[in-house]
Amino acid sequence: MVTSRTPFRISLFGGGTDYPAWWRTHGGAVLGMAINKYCYIRLASLPAAADGYRIAYSREEHVRSIDAIQHPAVRAVYAEEAVGAGLDMVHMSDLPARSGLGSSSAFVVGLLNALRARTGQRVDQHWLAREAIRIEQDVIRENVGCQDQVWAAHGGLNHIRFQPSGAIEVTKLSLAQARREELCASILMVSTGLSRIASDIAGRQIENIAQRTAQLHEISRLVDEAAAWLADERRPVHCLGELLHHSWMLKRQLATGISNPVIDAIYDEAMAAGASGGKLLGAGNGGFLAFFIEPGRRQDLVRRLSRLKCVDIGIDDTGSIILPEDR
Repeated sequence: MVTSRTPFRISLFGGGTDYPAWWRTHGGAVLGMAINKYCYIRLASLPAAADGYRIAYSREEHVRSIDAIQHPAVRAVYAEEAVGAGLDMVHMSDLPARSGLGSSSAFVVGLLNALRARTGQRVDQHWLAREAIRIEQDVIRENVGCQDQVWAAHGGLNHIRFQPSGAIEVTKLSLAQARREELCASILMVSTGLSRIASDIAGRQIENIAQRTAQLHEISRLVDEAAAWLADERRPVHCLGELLHHSWMLKRQLATGISNPVIDAIYDEAMAAGASGGKLLGAGNGGFLAFFIEPGRRQDLVRRLSRLKCVDIGIDDTGSIILPEDR
């Protein structure tokens, strides 16, 4: 039996500049972090009397051929990896899917990692990220960017740059432990209670890229400003919320349907309760919001939004790993 553990992520700055339709011409950049909430993929052999493939996630499939698999990511990865019959796959997750945390990409990265580990192969983080991007964009043909796969594979608090040449550069931000703790204590993740199909919203953003160049250039510029702010320990981390608010206002202009009245009401309530700024995570229209707030006022915000699921986070530094067998 093999089990992979792959982190979800919080994308703070630069979202929208990681679509190839943008960065292949202009370059792109994002700033964010993998978090200590995970997707788990367990692979084992089916009993000798069983045949085909068993796939257990929010539903359960038992099919005779790869072509009959309904889960698009499993079907695509199994076909690309030429997975033989007799395999049992179980997916578990710390947080629900379609939450804006890069869960779909974490699933693909984790499945690739587990399949390769099952055959005794150790793959590097760069390959995992690149292969997951290829499968999601070219095989499944989802409207996805390139940041989620990188955080899922690499982990860490990163400044990721996408070069027009096609290069993806991952720079881990080296912060003192106290600064890292201040960062995590200054962020609160809040569920909107809404789920959505990210690819649909992302598709509208991609269609609008040629008409949103000013917004995307400004979104990209904010990445460097935020990285410099984090590196300067004289500046309180929670004040980054002001930049995040600016970025969120820009993101709302990228396509229709990114926000909605429910999201706007939660955002306004959090700002009234002391948040310095925030944004919706992922493509839009549902999932989690992330807010910056002074650590001493954080519990006030939790109480104010007590009807919603509030999540504490830490930074994951490992990326996708294979867990020891005795776990």
